[in-house]
Amino acid sequence: MKISQHNHLLHFSFRFVLRFVTLVIILSGLLAQCGNAQSRIVDPALTVHEWGTFTSVAGVDGLAVEWSPLSGPNLPGFVEHFRTEGFKVSLRGTVRMETPVLYFYSPRSMTVSVQVAFANGLFTEWYPHARVTPETAWTGGTLSGTDDATLTWKGVSLEPGAATFLRETSNSDSHYYAARETSATPLRVNSPKGNQHEKFLFYRGVSAMRVPIAAQIDPQGRLLVRPLIKAQIPAAILFERRGDKVGYRLSRPLQEITLLDFPELTSSVESLYADLESILVENGLYPDEAHAMLETWRSTWFEEGSRLFYIVPPCFVDNILPLTITPSPAQTVRVFVGRLEIVSPATQKAVQAALASNDQATLAKYSRFLEPIQAVIKTRNSASPQTTRSGDATSGVGVAKTH
Repeated sequence: MKISQHNHLLHFSFRFVLRFVTLVIILSGLLAQCGNAQSRIVDPALTVHEWGTFTSVAGVDGLAVEWSPLSGPNLPGFVEHFRTEGFKVSLRGTVRMETPVLYFYSPRSMTVSVQVAFANGLFTEWYPHARVTPETAWTGGTLSGTDDATLTWKGVSLEPGAATFLRETSNSDSHYYAARETSATPLRVNSPKGNQHEKFLFYRGVSAMRVPIAAQIDPQGRLLVRPLIKAQIPAAILFERRGDKVGYRLSRPLQEITLLDFPELTSSVESLYADLESILVENGLYPDEAHAMLETWRSTWFEEGSRLFYIVPPCFVDNILPLTITPSPAQTVRVFVGRLEIVSPATQKAVQAALASNDQATLAKYSRFLEPIQAVIKTRNSASPQTTRSGDATSGVGVAKTH
């Protein structure tokens, strides 16, 4: 009996020592990893700010639908494209990532390297010259939802002071140039075409990702908004335009299912412009950056139709677009605006009437969104009342209502 107890004690001791040694090894590895993370090179004088837009269209169930975002507004000829400019006609996804720009602020000349990855996406345009992957893997059509891409700028020279930037006289009114109207540090990239000077790093893309918010029409014609992630949506704005009349409804913050009444068309674009600019600054942009972003999209954000604007939580941006800058900035701020097109009752009525009368002028107001709008209308008209009711989506869940 004593021998058995002794053997048991030895076995227990051996197991205890083994576990202790294993724990020490694991902790040593974790400490080493933390040490590596803490020892990364950080430049205390470097600050980076970024803004961009995720554009999508809400389906009958409120989720972003697949669509063909096409090329959008014209870009200067010096902007580089994935393959050819026309390939995007056949590219389909759930999100058009529009015009992210990276601004750098440094009181002295320095060189940085930048890489941004795109989960479930494809980079379609960029400037200055960069190395892009995949280069040839994508063959056209719908993104699979499992594709990842990277965009790399090596040797970006930050050069405080005056600089001369390209501006095409034939396309001088392009919205691209508005992004230059900031106090950011000018930069230079050495490309196969020579030195390229710009005020920012620019890129665009298309993705098959799921956006962090859903919005669908309830039986009473209101908009039921559902956050799809745990992170709080800092602010949301429901906007509607019919001809020269506009209205909007502001809701912030947004962390639960919320019912929004469509706004009365008694407001102005100027008022909305001021509120949006204030929201962008509250979320970290400098005032001139917020102004540049709104000037970039002034002609397209506030066009005919209904849409939900919202501030994308930074954690979502970091997961979808991991950004690596070497040396690391002392501060990095990324502010993205989500734009979710809504097929509201007013939009459905206007589009159906225009289709019936072949009113091309009205249909043209919906531009690249016309195809997904028609698809949503077709689905809504063919669905039974049981499948279009949103009551099931809110059953047992508290709903905040905003008038």
